[in-house]
Amino acid sequence: MKIPKKYLGRQAEITESFIQEMNKHMDDFMAGRAEKMIHIKDFAEILCLHPAHISNVIKLYSGHHPCFFYEERIMKEAKIMLADPSMTVAAIAMKLTYDSSNFTKFFKEYERITPSEYRRLLKESSGELEVKDFGKSVSPLKT
Repeated sequence: MKIPKKYLGRQAEITESFIQEMNKHMDDFMAGRAEKMIHIKDFAEILCLHPAHISNVIKLYSGHHPCFFYEERIMKEAKIMLADPSMTVAAIAMKLTYDSSNFTKFFKEYERITPSEYRRLLKESSGELEVKDFGKSVSPLKT
């Protein structure tokens, strides 16, 4: 079943608005202008949409749940901070609102290595490991 183009346009608009708000929030959070991480339901409120609707639309349009984009951005920030040897893994975890153990599990789930191993590899490669810029462009699923 083909999805009408007018609905795809709205899906793109909702997805891009979510990513824009999420990136704005993460920028504010990392700069200290926001005190805590917010949840998908909070983004839904900002966009004046129901949380289930946002989740369903983004999943349908991009093939990923909204948490995917949020977690990818958290990983980007973690990698940037891991490049700074003056920050401990525990301090990075705390900054990202994790306890050290859960942060290590989260990081390892995405990268298949621990934050300490990532830092070691980064040092060995003279800082040439790639830090991806997530959430900038989303392409729809083929319909």
